[in-house]
Amino acid sequence: MLHTEPEPSASRQGRCELCGRRTKRGTTEHHLIPRTCHRNKWFKKRYTRQQMQKTISVCHDCHRCIHRFVPREKELGRSYNTIEDLLAHEQIGRFVEWVSQRK
Repeated sequence: MLHTEPEPSASRQGRCELCGRRTKRGTTEHHLIPRTCHRNKWFKKRYTRQQMQKTISVCHDCHRCIHRFVPREKELGRSYNTIEDLLAHEQIGRFVEWVSQRK
């Protein structure tokens, strides 16, 4: 019997949507509005279910950076729920610029 490895998911094959790198570890999905906020009335009033479920593919380094520099989930969902908003954050923007020049 021949054993084959399962093919990596599409997200593990792609490029990071922030830094543009393709890493050996692949990418993970980052919810622009964290799942912990999906039941919150403030978010339910302002966003559709589709908007709240939107994710972006980011490399491990960028994902860790996002949660390091904006540790509060509600702040992430309210102020940094687009790629443009994430890149406009001073520390995240500088990190992405720096890491995009690395392998």
